[in-house]
Amino acid sequence: MPKLTGKRIVLREYRKDDLIHMRKWVTNPNISDNLSDIFLYPNTMNQTESFLNSMLEGSANIKGFIIADKESEEYIGQIDLVNIDWKNRVAELGIVIGDEEKLGKGFGSEALMLLEEFVFNRLNLNKLQLTVHDYNKGAYKCYSKCGFKEEGRIRENFFINGRYTDIIHMGILKREYEKIRLQNSKVE
Repeated sequence: MPKLTGKRIVLREYRKDDLIHMRKWVTNPNISDNLSDIFLYPNTMNQTESFLNSMLEGSANIKGFIIADKESEEYIGQIDLVNIDWKNRVAELGIVIGDEEKLGKGFGSEALMLLEEFVFNRLNLNKLQLTVHDYNKGAYKCYSKCGFKEEGRIRENFFINGRYTDIIHMGILKREYEKIRLQNSKVE
């Protein structure tokens, strides 16, 4: 896949030296608690290395990018497409900003907008979808800003920190993406 360049970031290939950065967030509950239950138990070095190796080898059922600083290409996070359905033109995405200091600074929004451009104009998909926990207000706000709409809510389907929480399904269609980009181009 090509590198995708934005104003402050670049979406680049996975590299071996990303491992140390990935290990920091997989062991940080302030980040991993916002993700899936695959981080319920400690994530071992072997598990992280295995994932990274599968991305490096292209053998994973996941295709994705590292979110990196535009100038230094230093790791910020990851944004991946999972479960790409080529017949129905739909993909699910997963995103993580792996450095707490970079959260809430617009890196996720910029990465999502670059990925939307790639997904809709290069891969010719019709829909991009994701799930988010209802307590992850920052992520919900980011996804909404990038054009994702709430499509459904599975009530009390995720247990964390002694309580049940909702899982929210969100998506953006190609035509919605095109409408947003057209509106933004008129403003610029």
